[in-house]
Amino acid sequence: MAHQRRKWVGLLLATLVVVTCFCPPFSGWLRLPDSIETVVGSSVAVQAGGPSRLVPDAQSAIVVRNGTAGIWQVNGTQPGPAHMRLEVFGIPVRQMRVDVLPDWKVIPGGQSIGVRLRSKGIMIVGYNVIHTGEREISPGEQANIKVGDRIVEIDGHPVSTVEEAAQRIRQAGEANRDLDVTLIRQRQSFHVKVHPVYDRDQRTYRIGLYIRDSAAGVGTLTFYDPVNHVYGALGHVITDVDTGQPIEVGEGQVLNSSITSIDKGQNGQPGEKRGQMVDEHHVLGDVKENSSFGIFGHMAHPPDHGLYNQPIPVAPADQVHPGPAKILTVIEGQKVEAFNIEVVSVMKQRYPAIKSMVLKVTDPRLLAKTGGIVQGMSGSPILQDGRLIGAVTHVFINDPTQGYGVFAEWMMREATGHEAQDTVSAA
Repeated sequence: MAHQRRKWVGLLLATLVVVTCFCPPFSGWLRLPDSIETVVGSSVAVQAGGPSRLVPDAQSAIVVRNGTAGIWQVNGTQPGPAHMRLEVFGIPVRQMRVDVLPDWKVIPGGQSIGVRLRSKGIMIVGYNVIHTGEREISPGEQANIKVGDRIVEIDGHPVSTVEEAAQRIRQAGEANRDLDVTLIRQRQSFHVKVHPVYDRDQRTYRIGLYIRDSAAGVGTLTFYDPVNHVYGALGHVITDVDTGQPIEVGEGQVLNSSITSIDKGQNGQPGEKRGQMVDEHHVLGDVKENSSFGIFGHMAHPPDHGLYNQPIPVAPADQVHPGPAKILTVIEGQKVEAFNIEVVSVMKQRYPAIKSMVLKVTDPRLLAKTGGIVQGMSGSPILQDGRLIGAVTHVFINDPTQGYGVFAEWMMREATGHEAQDTVSAA
C-alpha cells in the first residue's frame, strides 16, 4: 500500500513539473537569453511575463523600467558590462548579462585603399642553399631558424629592414665570427648562433635564408570614426604571401587607390579586383594593428569619393538579422557605389569571431561585373536598417555569389580598444 502511495505521489509530482514547464510564464522565463546588448541612451525590450520582475545589480550600468504585459525596458546608462536577475515572487530565479555599448557612430567607407606594411622585424619566408665551392649549405636552417620566425635583433642591434640585416651578416662574415640572432616564434623570444658563409655566386656573405620586411596590397575601407579619428578596414588579418603567418606591424600606411580591372569570379576560382595606388605622397593614415578583424589605425579625415559624409549608428551584434542589405564598394576607378545583397543567416556570437554572417549578392549589375564577391572586396561595409552591421570578409570558393561577413561591433571594439569581457578564442 505504501509502495503504491509513493508511486502515485511520484507520478503526480512528475506531472506537476511537466505542466509547470509548459505553462506560458515558466516557458517564457526559460526562453530568456543569457545575455543581451543595448547602446548607451537606448533601450531593449525583455518579455519576462507572469509574476516576475527584472532587478539590476547595485551600481549597475543599466536602468530597468516596467512596461506593459510583462515587457520590461532595459536602458543603458554608461558603457560596460552589467547584470540583472529575474525574480519570481521575490525569489531570484536566474541571472542575465547586459553589455552596454558606446553609442558608436561612424562614416561608412567603401573606398578602395592601398596598404603598405613594414613588419616588426625581418620575416623568414624560406631557405636558400649557398654554394661555397666545397659544399651546399644553409647556416640558418642548420641553426634551427624556422620559416615564419621573425628576426628582431642581430648582435644586440634592432633590425627592421632587409638592408640592415644584410649589412650585419656581411660584417660578421668578414670578421669570421658568429652572429647572435634574436628571433620571435609564436610570441616567444630566443637566441641562436649563426655563422655566415661566403656565397661564391653572389660574392657576399649570407646565412641561407629568404627574408622579407614589407608587404603591400589593395583593400576596402570599412568605416571612419570622426570622434576618435580612427578607422577600420579589410575585415580580416593580412598574412605573408609565402608563410601564411599574420604580419606583425612595425609601421604602416594607408593610401588612396584606384581599381583598374576586375577578374570575374567563377565556381572554384575566386575573382579579384586589380588596383594601383594613386597620389602616393598623400598618406591617409597609419596602421597600428593587424588583427583577425582587419587593420586599424589613425586617420585625420576619410578619403574622398565616399557616399556618406555624415555618421550613422553601428548595430550591436545581436541586432543584426537575416534580410535585405547593401554593401558599399568600388568596381571602377575610385567611385563608391551601393549594391544589393541578402544577409542569408546570422551566427549567434557572444564573443568576437571572424565569420559572423553569410551573405549573398543579389544585385544584377554587381553579379554581371564581378560574379559576386571577389578578392579586394574585403572590408566593404554592410548596411542594414540605416546602420553599419558589418564588413565583407571571405568568398565561398565554390559559389562566388556568397561569402562571409564580420560584425561591425567586433571591428569597433578593435578600433576603439573596447574589449569584450571574458573573450575566448574564435573557432
